Amino acid sequence: MKLLLDTHALIWWLAGDDALSIPARQAIADEANAVAVSAASAMEVATKFRIGKLAQAALLAQNFEAIIADQGFVELPITVHHARLAGEMKIDHKDPFDRLLIAQAQAEDMVLVSNEALFDGFAVKRLW
Repeated sequence: MKLLLDTHALIWWLAGDDALSIPARQAIADEANAVAVSAASAMEVATKFRIGKLAQAALLAQNFEAIIADQGFVELPITVHHARLAGEMKIDHKDPFDRLLIAQAQAEDMVLVSNEALFDGFAVKRLW
């Protein structure tokens, strides 16, 4: 299975936080699954850390690429196709990071690991 981690799922995985569901934790830990982290998550972490909304993520914000590589996760770049799909979405949800994650999961046929039940209405496979 190809997984795409939502930003909060990534943070909770790295912190060993029980907020990450057991099915999500098991799927991420399963070496048979490919786990990807979007460039959108890197931007979200760096932005929220910079403005003080994610103070606990200092290490991740400063060493994102190395931490992702150390976990064996794959970087998922944002393509023009992803950006166009995200921009075309006719949804009330305005969070640009979530829009990109939804678009990437759709375009790359990935399962989005997220607690955001709102995503279920956007033709995306979600694991939680």
